[in-house]
Amino acid sequence: MIQQIKQYYNLEEFKSSSLLSHQVLHINLRNYQIGAIGASGLGSALANCINLSNLTLYLQSNQIGDEGASGLGPALANCINLSNLTLNLCNNQIGDEGASGLGSALANCINLSNLTLNLGSNQIGDEGASGLGSALANCINLSNLTLNLCDNQIGDKSASGLGSALANSINLSNLTLELSQKQFICFGL
Repeated sequence: MIQQIKQYYNLEEFKSSSLLSHQVLHINLRNYQIGAIGASGLGSALANCINLSNLTLYLQSNQIGDEGASGLGPALANCINLSNLTLNLCNNQIGDEGASGLGSALANCINLSNLTLNLGSNQIGDEGASGLGSALANCINLSNLTLNLCDNQIGDKSASGLGSALANSINLSNLTLELSQKQFICFGL
């Protein structure tokens, strides 16, 4: 049986669609400026997509912050059939709280086997990276993970801890981890 891919470029159009019917869904709200409130509304709608197996969600440059990132996670965990997820949240002012909250919620996506998560160019520090890594390591069926944390504020120790936590993920067979960071060196005069 061929699953029909539904594509949306407008938040209101998606929210008013037949949410239960979606199995393969692409939502592109790139640069849409939805903020935390829009992300919460999107999350509420996604929580009703209980037949969803594949989701591609482009939300980069939307200023959703910690609140919006944390609000999306539980909605995704409600999609009990979700096995493939691509989530682009780069450039959204997400910090430690949002990264940890999103990770904890994704750990509850029990059927998730393929995850591409782009959190580059946010404000995630050591605490957020550690929380995210520990949570993702608990995704029991995750076999393929691509994680982009470039251009955040993650230190060497936390980067190492993140890798160690993910290495303990029992079913993870493919890991792509992008961690390039900007470094500033200050010299006292």
